[in-house]
Amino acid sequence: MKLTRTLATVTVVALLALTGCSKSTDAASSLTFGIDTTYAPDEFTDAKGNPIGWDVDLGKAIAKQMGRTAVFKIATFDSIIPGVTGGKYDAGLSSFSDTPEREKQIDFVNYYSAGIQWADAIGTNVNPDNACGLKIAVQTGTTSADDLTAKSKNCTDNGKAPITQLKFDSQDMATQAAVTGRAAAVSADSPIIQYAVHQNADKIELIGTPYDVVLYGIAVKKGNSAMVNSIKDALIALQADGTYAKILDDWGVTAGAVSSITINGK
Repeated sequence: MKLTRTLATVTVVALLALTGCSKSTDAASSLTFGIDTTYAPDEFTDAKGNPIGWDVDLGKAIAKQMGRTAVFKIATFDSIIPGVTGGKYDAGLSSFSDTPEREKQIDFVNYYSAGIQWADAIGTNVNPDNACGLKIAVQTGTTSADDLTAKSKNCTDNGKAPITQLKFDSQDMATQAAVTGRAAAVSADSPIIQYAVHQNADKIELIGTPYDVVLYGIAVKKGNSAMVNSIKDALIALQADGTYAKILDDWGVTAGAVSSITINGK
């Protein structure tokens, strides 16, 4: 009886140890990204709700290069950076523009460049440099929203009516506001607005060319140098073997490719 109970105890302890190892291994083998899937073609969802887009493909390739499996957690855009700083995600992969203000909270691994661009209803001829008194659609928490705030202040400083920002939690809702005429125009990052126009070519058109071009960055908790350098090294390897270029080419967004991978723009 004593021997049987001892063997049983050893067996249970061994099983618990194996279970503990399995959980640890699972955590170490995954790379969790916070992602806002309303930003086609960078990151959006297919008919089944699965994340797709060139950022998603790149995230999978980064994880594979690191010997991990990418896990995408869908969230609203403005909740991702707090999620990264709070440890909810290993990184944020959601077309983040690397700005000095954001660098106060987070570190960025830079991998792409894009600017701000507008689109309006065909034939309306909205001028981004003189949109005073108009309703412009934009996604909350984006650099495009910051840009509209600055433009609106310039309007009021010169005695003109302010720009009314129609803010939405998702980019597709902001785009629809312009498509339906609720907004005079919509502002977003250049690859996103170009894709939106392609999808709604009978309703909206591009205005001018991109401006205020900045680097995109994968957001990592500030001071987590191990994760920052691992992602950077993975991207460098993906550039070297052609995977990076192929992903961008497959999605038609090669215009924003960068020649070198940097950290916080350096």
